[in-house]
Amino acid sequence: MDDFLTRGTKRGRASAQALTSDDEEESTDIKLAMLSSLFPNFGQEPLLEALLAHDGSVEEASASLVNDEPEPSKKLRLNQVVGYQATLRSFASKSSSAAERPASPKKAKLLSKKGETVHLYDPEDIAENTPCSIIHNFLPPEEANDLLREMLDESRSFRKITFKLFDNIVQSPHTSSFYLATEAEINTQKADYFYNGGRLKDVRRITPQLLRVRPKVEEAVNKEIQHRIKTKYPGGKKLKYQSPDSWSPNAAFVNCYNGPQETVGWHSDHLTYLGPRAVIGSLSLGVAREFRVRRIVPKDADNNPADDLDATGQISIHLPHNSLLVMHAEMQEEWKHCIAPAQAIDPHPIAGNRRINVTYRDYRAIFNPKHTLRCKCNLPAILRTVQRKTENHGRYFWMCHGGHSPGRESCSFFEWANLDDDGNPSWDMARYKKGIKHTRCTGNEEEPSH
Repeated sequence: MDDFLTRGTKRGRASAQALTSDDEEESTDIKLAMLSSLFPNFGQEPLLEALLAHDGSVEEASASLVNDEPEPSKKLRLNQVVGYQATLRSFASKSSSAAERPASPKKAKLLSKKGETVHLYDPEDIAENTPCSIIHNFLPPEEANDLLREMLDESRSFRKITFKLFDNIVQSPHTSSFYLATEAEINTQKADYFYNGGRLKDVRRITPQLLRVRPKVEEAVNKEIQHRIKTKYPGGKKLKYQSPDSWSPNAAFVNCYNGPQETVGWHSDHLTYLGPRAVIGSLSLGVAREFRVRRIVPKDADNNPADDLDATGQISIHLPHNSLLVMHAEMQEEWKHCIAPAQAIDPHPIAGNRRINVTYRDYRAIFNPKHTLRCKCNLPAILRTVQRKTENHGRYFWMCHGGHSPGRESCSFFEWANLDDDGNPSWDMARYKKGIKHTRCTGNEEEPSH
């Protein structure tokens, strides 16, 4: 029990507030996203400068930017046509050969610098400098086009997700839907799974083309995982908390970005049902867009995280039609990603100005809500990791997420997660194997032995 903070203590509540003040949502990122939507011709650097100059006030920063024209050097560096370019390797010296490159992503020298965005196109450059790998021309052309046409038709009825942000009810800046293989899985998803404190309403049966493509994605992603382990991780071994099992996608989350201004802001994907060190296979179809990543820089409590929001710079990965991006096991805990707005896009002959993004995910059985902790308001607790604080950096915890659902408030539930080296909640393995539902929502149930 020493590894846990009980929900009823002052220490537990204080720790939860200290951790989630920066980790729950990065308010600076949200403010920058708001300014970006108001001033699309400004780059991130001048927007951040305006925000800092006005003590984080979006209203005052907006007022200062209304009559300003951005300098050419500060405009968003976006290409009208997103395609391929020469590799960075042609500029590298012989001393930077693959055999002499660092084995660990944490030890690798960052390519980008503060305030800069480096654009990458070549697969080897991307694998070397980011937590991702990419396969261009992944599917046979007709198969990719068939899936694109199918998803374009589906996307006509996609919805925007509604959630609560800073006491305001907001909608996602793009539309999406969720796909599962069987009716039983759909019913379970609707009844048991929660996102942003609420249930998904739009859950659909997997389409023929999604089902046809899935085994190809599974094979490719598992191959990329093993290559990553052998070439990038210390000692050629998987990361701590990374699952040793084969990656087996059993869900597909599909997003539609209709036009150059439909985006998604800086974020890390939720780990709650995927488990720690999750891997995601992301297939891009239609219009090419920019996928940006940046390293999360942990900060001490007495430092202002906005000062180093872009401390490591950004890396832009260009995602053309029919490309498979693999987000590897270090991605969600150590990096954030976004889809950047574009000033202009090159229309796709089938999709027009729309981009379809299919993210295949492996929902692990042991992280099914019936096995994991529930908070005091009887919602499944979500799994997160400490990202922005130096203290307890990289440590996982369970917390209530009810406050992100319209009409709900968070109950402030918090517990440290106790995971084994394979990312399993070791304290609950016995209950999982017996199929016993794990409940710690009211304090009256008998707690499992830890």
